[in-house]
Amino acid sequence: MSDKSLASIQKEVDQYIGQFKEGYFSPLALMARLSEEVGELAREVNHQFGPKPKKPDEADNSIEMELGDILFILSCFANSLGISLTEAHDKVMNKFNTRDAGRWTRKETEQ
Repeated sequence: MSDKSLASIQKEVDQYIGQFKEGYFSPLALMARLSEEVGELAREVNHQFGPKPKKPDEADNSIEMELGDILFILSCFANSLGISLTEAHDKVMNKFNTRDAGRWTRKETEQ
């Protein structure tokens, strides 16, 4: 297991995509790909935790691989628009830590 930063993941994806003349897909195409991958994740979650077992001839995908696919497409999407996922994450965490600070019941901390 490696501990990669979001920035290093984005850079790795950019280097991969940079090998090809086609480059990044359009934002609309990337949104469609992201939606497709989220659907595949939902299917895997349903197989593992829901009432729908896999058919014997179905591909042996995993939740881990589907999350990886989503991270790849999300990195492509962010890169194509010049968005830092690290900065986006920091902004979202700030929002949750301020707007939703009292929304959930906190666990007791030991002294």
